[in-house]
Amino acid sequence: MTRWRVKSNDWVNRWDAQQERYVPDREERFAVLCDVVDATLADVPSPVVLDLGCGPGSLAARLRKRLPHATIVGIDSDPLLLNLARNSYGSAIEWIDADLNTPDWHLHVPSTVHAAVSSTALHWLSEPALARVYGRLASLGARVFVNADHLGHEDSRVDGLLSTVRERRAVRAGVEGNEEWRPWWDAILADPDFADLARDRDGRKAQADSHHGNRLTVTGHSGLLRSVGFTSVAPVWQVGDDHVLVALR
Repeated sequence: MTRWRVKSNDWVNRWDAQQERYVPDREERFAVLCDVVDATLADVPSPVVLDLGCGPGSLAARLRKRLPHATIVGIDSDPLLLNLARNSYGSAIEWIDADLNTPDWHLHVPSTVHAAVSSTALHWLSEPALARVYGRLASLGARVFVNADHLGHEDSRVDGLLSTVRERRAVRAGVEGNEEWRPWWDAILADPDFADLARDRDGRKAQADSHHGNRLTVTGHSGLLRSVGFTSVAPVWQVGDDHVLVALR
């Protein structure tokens, strides 16, 4: 195993641990997402599955293990995270450098897609950008879309309870003391081995003009998905505000 792969694996493992602080049932959430994709594509001999906002490749790698006959394509615009993904998981997964905020991101992926997934990523997109992404998934032919993310509720009192449930679940799971998101980024950006990638990342962030995020609820996502042709949309798993939302065409 090369030095770069060892080092990237260490950073990805550290990433996974800090993500579990916010998603204490992260592995179960991944498993449910893979269950849905596996079941809905059972009749497709060689499916193509897109992982939107793949980051360092955690979900894409689990999909690859569950669906070894599939083409898994991970898409992200963060050069540092994509570098970790490539070094950790290799060429068995196709890694695409593309920004979902731009209208032409789909030009970088296969022309036919059978499924699309995402995990804790799409809340970074503005609502108009997310609507464009959903419309593009429909035009690419995706029969199923699965989004695992923190999704709130329209009622603020209920929304507060959802967050409380997740936080107390983290205590029970023993992950509330895991490293937080910001210190992980501070540490890797200070690593001299990643200096060039850090500069590239900073340059891209400075040029970005639409990474404003959204606070869409299950209802908000469902409305956008139905508007582009997904006829059945519902959560199939939930712990607090952690949801696995499934949309079918």
